[in-house]
Amino acid sequence: MNRELTVTATWDSEASVWVAESEHVPGLVTEADSLEALVCKLRTLIPELLEANGVATDDELPFCLIAHDRVHRHAV
Repeated sequence: MNRELTVTATWDSEASVWVAESEHVPGLVTEADSLEALVCKLRTLIPELLEANGVATDDELPFCLIAHDRVHRHAV
């Protein structure tokens, strides 16, 4: 595998955590209280999950983290 993976993170305001998922990495769903902590978890989880799913990876595995802050504003 030599393409960049895309991971999407959304802010869960009720739990106060970032939740990451990726359609490129089967089974990937994880959370962390900061984006920095999330990136650290992803660096470990992505290769582990790809290996568990039988997907060959290169030594370096780039990924793009797209973070969305779900803020809903309402008028009063």
